[in-house]
Amino acid sequence: MKKILLFTLLCCASFTYAQKLRFKVDGLKDTTVFLTKYVGQKLFYADTAISKGGIVEFTAKPDLKPGMLALFMPGQKYFEFIYNNEEISIEATYPDFIPTMKVKKSEENKLFISYIQFLQKERTKANEIQRLREKFKPEDAEYKKYTSQLDSISKGVAAYQNNLMTQNPTKLVSKIIKMSIEVNTPEAPRNDKGQIIDSNFRFKYFRAHFWDNIDLKDDRLVNTPVFGQKLEYFFGKNMMIPQPDTVLFYAFQFCDQFDKKSEMFRFSVDYITNYFAKSKIMGMDKVFVMMVDRYYCARDAAGKSYAHWMSEEKLKDLCEDNKVQKNLVFGVKPPNVILLDSTEKVWKDFYSLTSEYTILYFWDPECGHCKKTTPKLQKLYEEKLKARNVEIFAVGKANGEDFEKWKKFIRDNKLSFINVGLTKTLYEQAMLDARPLLKYTTLESLNYHDTYDLYATPRIFVLDKDKKIIGKQLTISQLEDMLDRLQKIQNAPKLFPPDPEDEAH
Repeated sequence: MKKILLFTLLCCASFTYAQKLRFKVDGLKDTTVFLTKYVGQKLFYADTAISKGGIVEFTAKPDLKPGMLALFMPGQKYFEFIYNNEEISIEATYPDFIPTMKVKKSEENKLFISYIQFLQKERTKANEIQRLREKFKPEDAEYKKYTSQLDSISKGVAAYQNNLMTQNPTKLVSKIIKMSIEVNTPEAPRNDKGQIIDSNFRFKYFRAHFWDNIDLKDDRLVNTPVFGQKLEYFFGKNMMIPQPDTVLFYAFQFCDQFDKKSEMFRFSVDYITNYFAKSKIMGMDKVFVMMVDRYYCARDAAGKSYAHWMSEEKLKDLCEDNKVQKNLVFGVKPPNVILLDSTEKVWKDFYSLTSEYTILYFWDPECGHCKKTTPKLQKLYEEKLKARNVEIFAVGKANGEDFEKWKKFIRDNKLSFINVGLTKTLYEQAMLDARPLLKYTTLESLNYHDTYDLYATPRIFVLDKDKKIIGKQLTISQLEDMLDRLQKIQNAPKLFPPDPEDEAH
């Protein structure tokens, strides 16, 4: 009997949990309508229903998380609302939703929709006043009158927001509104003479207090577009200089504060990692690599990855590749390459070079783009870099049938910089037994293709005097410009102007 009673209670509890979401949209034809949910700024499908007589109903599934949702209709028409584990009933008229919306059930949305309607009305008034103000000059009395009216509207909006948040401190809508409000930045402090002490004070303050209005312990906020916008603004070009170590400082500081099991942690780590994985700015791949190292490949006390949302199989592949990439990011001294020159008698390596800068160049004599790039590199070396204590250490594909092609290319193009390769003899010996070769070289050198992740050639790395990476994946034009700037050669004539074909490669 107790078992039956327990089962009945569980069923009732499950039934109670399944909230109804009901919408009546006057003017909407019978059609397919989508329930969509926000994860950051992106909308994702959550459910589908058929509207009948303008009425659409959904039953909230157990995995539907609180946050901001949208009812998506034909013609790319939609309106947003808040879901916070409560029953919802909203009425509106298609397609002009906001002015006509009425909330029949849902305390969150009574507040939210009233707020959105208030904002729309105030924005309409402000736009009209701005239109009128444009006819006058700032010194005109009419201009000042309209400016005062705009200030009054802004103060009215702020008062509305503060009143709503004060009276409803626990509501999700209050947290969303607070999150959308920028932190007030005080004026910069001045010395006794009235001069600003620190011209960057306001920016520093704004960055330091950027997250003050956001409850970073509330996972529901992840499922709103506002949080995604905030992340994009902070870690994008608005707040960060494109310098990987600076970004990593703030990224680690931000992500380390979260409970590792929270949605805030998952979303923030995933967003920052993927954002910089797609960056086109040289060197910013370091952010991706070090985020992966810290949050995906690191393990907790139980041996589990902090990236609990990824399968072990995918983590294994990601972390194996990341071990290689960690050696190829800005500020790191990459593995030495010790190989034979074209005589197959002399071992050479780039660690022993004493040049101010070293260009590490990987190429293939049969690669079409290499055939175009390598002679350019020779010209740049001969006419500019050699005299400026810049050395080129070129590693060519020289095993098997490519050995003679490699040597011929060196001769034909009079390559005078250092050329080494995994030569035919060296390759054959390594295939039989590599151990005797380790007196002269390393396994990383013999497997340089994997060591340097050479998925394509040519590939260029620029190293400083300590052999740390300061540039990579450059065209010859970009390489020339970079070295001119590094060595402070002002107004230097360029041997190679930008080449669209090279940049597209």
